[in-house]
Formats: sequence, C-alpha cells, structure tokens
Amino acid sequence: MKAIALFSGGLDSTLAMKLIIDQGIDVLAININTGFGSTKDRLEHMQSMCDQVGAELKIVDIQSEYLQDVLFDPKHGYGKNFNPCIDCHAKMFAVAKSIMEAEGASFLISGEVMGQRPMSQNKDALQTVLNESNCDGLLLRPMSALRLAPTMAEEKGWVDRDKLEGITGRSRDRQLALAKEIGLDDFESPGGGCLLTDENFGKKMFDFIKHDKFEVKDIPVMKFGRHFRLADGAKLVIGRDKEENEHLQNIDNDKYYHIKTVGLPGPHALLSKNASEEDKKLSASAVLTYCKTSVDNSYTLSYDAQEVTASPFTSREAMKPFSIQ
Repeated sequence: MKAIALFSGGLDSTLAMKLIIDQGIDVLAININTGFGSTKDRLEHMQSMCDQVGAELKIVDIQSEYLQDVLFDPKHGYGKNFNPCIDCHAKMFAVAKSIMEAEGASFLISGEVMGQRPMSQNKDALQTVLNESNCDGLLLRPMSALRLAPTMAEEKGWVDRDKLEGITGRSRDRQLALAKEIGLDDFESPGGGCLLTDENFGKKMFDFIKHDKFEVKDIPVMKFGRHFRLADGAKLVIGRDKEENEHLQNIDNDKYYHIKTVGLPGPHALLSKNASEEDKKLSASAVLTYCKTSVDNSYTLSYDAQEVTASPFTSREAMKPFSIQ
C-alpha cells in the first residue's frame, strides 16, 4: 500500500505523513514548486523531515502551468493579498492525483488542519478543493480526519481512523505534543511558507502586472531587494545586503540591466532595459544613495557594458515616492 503526500516541509505535513507511515503504508512526499515558496533553500530541511519519519521525497516543478492556470485568474479569487489559496490547493491536488496514478499509489494525504487558515482551510473550502481537483474520497487529511467525513482509505480499512487526529483551529499544542512524542527535531515554526500570502510581496505583484507581462523568469526578481517604480515607469530593484546582492547578481533575465558601482562597495541592482534616460539617471542616484558616498562627489556605475557617472541624493527619503516595498 502506498500514499502520495502533499508535503510543504512544515510540521503539519510531516506529522500527517508519520501518522500514515506508522500504519505500515509507504509514503512518497511530493513538494510542489510553484516558484513562490520561501526565499531560503529548503531542500536540506525537507529531506531531513522526510528522513526522520521515513518518507521518500520528490520535488515537482509546476511554475509555468501555475502562472498559466492559477495565479492571474483564480476562479475562487484571492485571499487578503495576492494569494489564490483555494485554486492553488486544487491545482496541487490535481497534480498529486496524476502522480498517484503514475506511481500506482492508492490515496492522497495532506497536512491541512481544519480552521487553521480562514480562506483555504474552513470546512467549505476544504470540500471545494476536493471538488475542483476531482479528489473527493481520495484525499485523507490525517490531522483533522476525526472532524471530517471518512475517506476511501478509512472506509476500505487501509487506514485505522481511530489512530488519526481531530485537530481544529490555530492552536499548535497538539502538533507540538506529537512532535515531542516521536522525537522530531529541527521542525519549522508555522507561517512564512508562501510569499503570495505576504502583504509586501502582494504589493510588488500587483504593481508588476500593471506594467508588464509576468513570466516564470520574473519570479526570482520579485523575491529579493527593495523595489521601486520610477517616474517614467521603469522598475528598479536594489539589494539590501550581501545575500540579496548575490541572488540579484545571479539572475539571468533579459528584461533588466545589472547595475554595479565601480571602485566602491555598493549594492547590486536591476533596472528595466526599457528605462528612459530620466529613469536611468534616477536609478544611478538611487543606487549611490545606498552606498557610503557624498553628495558633493560623482561616482561611476556600470549598466552591463555601459558606464555612467552620477551623484547620490541627500537622503533615502528622495526615493520614498517611488517605493513599492
């Protein structure tokens, strides 16, 4: 007997897998990459969680189809920010179902807890996701199973329903107790999993689609740096620290110039290649304003193969009217 788990890397989905594995069922953990997960590389963490409970891990990339099918025209709308959670979950379950069929597995599991999230994990939303993904009866939610109708796995006796949980709401007490019981180490704190639920990230997304067509190659641009929309409409991104500078430096996107300071330490920046001359001047002064510079001096910056000279603004307040985040 084999099950396919929708696996986020978080505590709930890890515990859900453990409850099923403890009943003698093999579990393949599917982490579905929409492109909008955490900015941190979580592969090592996810592998650790799977190793601790005895599940196999597989990463499935759906970035292109996610943009095409879900993100910009969600049937069930957005949550508080740019998060189409119900449509997103339905898409993930549909993908997992196809993997289940290909793997010869018998049912699906997820770590969802009824009532934990207001939009996507109320009872009606949980059922809507099943209907939209054609997974009704196939998807077992071990963490809240005792508060939900029995699934095929329970009805056929593959899974002992009495060994599942009936957790509801946002309290983590029962999950933490279970983690302690099984000796689970280094699990993550809740929240922060999907960038689309973040208010500031949502502002950047809404701004972007007003000015340009959003593509998969634009996702990395959105994840790092301070974002500005300049006077004539160009987009400017300025790294905040060494880690962000390194990420921005490694972005390969033909929509943007890479801006670097010449002869002095400074942030890495990106600027739309369709920027007007005025926006180029504005971006040069902006980048220098985030360096240790003097308004009385001029400095050189490179825009890919081009070099320009500019002076910084007297303070970062000059960029406030253009700031997105």
